[in-house]
Amino acid sequence: MAARGPGRVSVLLPTYNERDNLPLVVWLLVRTFSDSGIDFEIIIIDDGSPDGTQEVAQQLEKIYGSDKILLRPRAKKLGLGTAYIHGMKYATGDFIVIMDADLSHHPKFIPEFIRKQKEGNFDIVSGTRYKGNGGVYGWDLKRKLISRGANFLTQVLLRPGASDLTGSFRLYRKEVLQKLMEKCVSKGYVFQMEMIVRARQLGFTVGEVPISFVDRVYGESKLGGNEIVSFLKGLLTLFATT
Repeated sequence: MAARGPGRVSVLLPTYNERDNLPLVVWLLVRTFSDSGIDFEIIIIDDGSPDGTQEVAQQLEKIYGSDKILLRPRAKKLGLGTAYIHGMKYATGDFIVIMDADLSHHPKFIPEFIRKQKEGNFDIVSGTRYKGNGGVYGWDLKRKLISRGANFLTQVLLRPGASDLTGSFRLYRKEVLQKLMEKCVSKGYVFQMEMIVRARQLGFTVGEVPISFVDRVYGESKLGGNEIVSFLKGLLTLFATT
């Protein structure tokens, strides 16, 4: 199959209480795509944020145009996996970028994802904090240990063939993401890991690009004790069923 680079790229941006971060992340995305000459659209999937995130998104639609910024909200918080399924219904790109809206993922890495995809004709390109010059900034030791520990456990139990399983900054071929979403059963923190494990099962290829991850500047972290428990349960379920 001949390598075919991205035509249009659709960014799926799930939000919940991100009114402070959204204008900046959208501005950075628009600037990055414009500078790189890449055709794009940004689909904002807001889960009924009480802080006015949707009003901010509506303003951004007006500023940048509704062909570039598409607000596709949902009535309440329904989880990350279903947010991607919802956003994908509206995506017109051949390739889809998933990322966080809290400025922990810098859009400057997206052109590198695209270069990597073209170079190896990969189905998925995943940002990795654990390879090359990748890294994490702004986390305390506890948070770093949880992330490293989760990643180590996953590597030992699942042998996934990728170095960063819990990261959520990736580029997918649209049809590959659709197939993976049909197979995935996890919610929350485990979801990203299951996507890579299922990709390996189905024979999809994964490339990696080192990224720097920066802890959120505004708002509360969504990772709590419940997420850690559900991650461990999800890891064991995947180990038992894959």
